[in-house]
Amino acid sequence: MGPLRKGFRRAYDGEFVAYYNARAAMLRNTAYLLCGDWHLAEDLTQVAFTKLYRAWPRIERHDTLDQYVRQVLLRTFLDERRRPWRREKPTPPEDAVLDVTAPETGGTEDREVLRNALQQVPKRRRAVLILRFWADMPVERVADVLGCSTGTVKSQTSRGLTDLRDALGRLSPSTTGGRK
Repeated sequence: MGPLRKGFRRAYDGEFVAYYNARAAMLRNTAYLLCGDWHLAEDLTQVAFTKLYRAWPRIERHDTLDQYVRQVLLRTFLDERRRPWRREKPTPPEDAVLDVTAPETGGTEDREVLRNALQQVPKRRRAVLILRFWADMPVERVADVLGCSTGTVKSQTSRGLTDLRDALGRLSPSTTGGRK
């Protein structure tokens, strides 16, 4: 059954590679919004696509792949945050140059302020905000992805937006270029 399985897998590789090439950047950006770290975003994206590859032959509806892979990404992110070694935050030396390879296309100052504020929102609320407003998912779909009620999604959205507004208000004028 091993050689048959190998041949079976190869039949789907082309479809998977095409999907990966079309969606990897979008998923990586979503992961970055969740975690705020490009290296962790790469790891989360890789794990999500690995899980998708393993499930590819069993997936019957390829029109829902975006939703499925976002759900896998979100669950992977939430699981990663629970692991003890992820709780430690090493601080770089004062003279270290941090490499940020975010693709920037304009309005970088506003994006940076928003990204910093978003990182101050609790992770569950941040996940709801990203799914609702970045991934443009309806309340019902977010509830399905998170395994909660639509009322919970609505309340987490409201609280998350309040947290985000508060975080934006707390940012110093030097961070926002003199704006509030």
